[in-house]
Amino acid sequence: MSKFVNKLQSLSKSSTTPIGFHPSASESKNPAMLLIAGLSGAQVKEAKILADVNADAGLILSEGLSPKIVRQMVEAMGDVPLGVFVKGMSEEKINELASLGGDFLVFDIKAAAAVLHKEELGKFLMIEPSLDHGLVRAINSLEVDGVFISRGGDSFVAVEHLLICQRFVELLGKPVIMTLPSLVTKAELTSLWQAGVHGVVAPPAQSVETLAELKKMIGELPRGARGRRAKADVKLPHYGGLVASEEDEEQEEI
Repeated sequence: MSKFVNKLQSLSKSSTTPIGFHPSASESKNPAMLLIAGLSGAQVKEAKILADVNADAGLILSEGLSPKIVRQMVEAMGDVPLGVFVKGMSEEKINELASLGGDFLVFDIKAAAAVLHKEELGKFLMIEPSLDHGLVRAINSLEVDGVFISRGGDSFVAVEHLLICQRFVELLGKPVIMTLPSLVTKAELTSLWQAGVHGVVAPPAQSVETLAELKKMIGELPRGARGRRAKADVKLPHYGGLVASEEDEEQEEI
């Protein structure tokens, strides 16, 4: 099974501990959020950086993938799970990538449906913030382990992004991960965590120091349960018009 999927499952369990119960020692060691380092896929040395900062996973975002480089990066990553983003790829290309030893695949809605049957790999769907809500709900019926939200080119986390994350978290019964076009501040990271985001993808070509600082900020986030799903007020239908209060009834009698 995918090591990255296992990490997400452990994270979900530790974030939904019932009130009155204390998390186990293993759960308390889980981070509040996962750090996925974006990789250009151009140089193998990128993979070695992830081991130094103890990243939870790496994700190759380049579309022009070299099978040789992918295989070398898998070997260089060691125990750190490596994922590959496949955009609109055919079944043949997906099969080729799946045979290289990666841990999970991230794909868009244009990818060949055969990717859903790669049981040996973690499977994640990359979605745009503008995706129709009906289609978002339909993702729950797909054999995918979670979704990645593709964020725009803004240099900061806007309220709009938090609303999008919160909405998708409410609609989906699967982990939600946010891709970042730029690095975030501690306040922005906390807001994403409060919105229910399970992990963030750092932009490619980051230094060891920058990724280590992001990992430190994640380590300082609160642990434990958080409000992941908004509970709608239950409104019971009322028949027969307005119900008169006791005061109204007294006035009528007078």
